[in-house]
Amino acid sequence: MSAETKDGWAGVIKGRPRVGAFAERTRRTRISDIEAFTDITGDRNPLHYDRALAEKSVFGKLIVQGGVTSGILNALVAEDLPGPGTVFLEVAWKFVKAVGVDEEITGRVEVKEVRPDKPICKIETSVRNGQGELCLTGTATVFTVPLQAA
Repeated sequence: MSAETKDGWAGVIKGRPRVGAFAERTRRTRISDIEAFTDITGDRNPLHYDRALAEKSVFGKLIVQGGVTSGILNALVAEDLPGPGTVFLEVAWKFVKAVGVDEEITGRVEVKEVRPDKPICKIETSVRNGQGELCLTGTATVFTVPLQAA
C-alpha cells in the first residue's frame, strides 16, 4: 500500500477481512422470538400467532417473521465477520422457505469484495434450516465503524 493510500480499515477491531472469509452461527427459533419481534414492530400477522390457521395455510405450520429469520445475519456481521462496529448499508434478500417455530437455522456470511480505502465489504448471505434447505439467500453491503484508536 502506498503512503498516499489511506488504510480505511485502521481502527477496526477485527481488522480487514479477506475475500473468501466466512462465518456461521446456528440457533433454534422460539415463540419468544415472535413475541419480541412483535413488541418491536407491531407485526401481529396471524401466521405467527394462530396455530390452527397457520397449519391450514400454504406453510403448514406457525412461522416466525422474516426479521427473525434474517436477524441471525445481524449477529454474524456485528459479532463475527467483519465484527464489532459493522452495520448494513444495503441488503438484497430473497426469502425462499418459511422458518417455523422451534426450527434450527444456520446463518452464513462470506466476504466477496473488500474496499481498501473504506471499511466496506460486499458479502454473500444465507440462512438454512436444520435439514440444510435454503430459507434466505442474497447479498449485502456492510460498513464497519472503526472503534479503536488508529
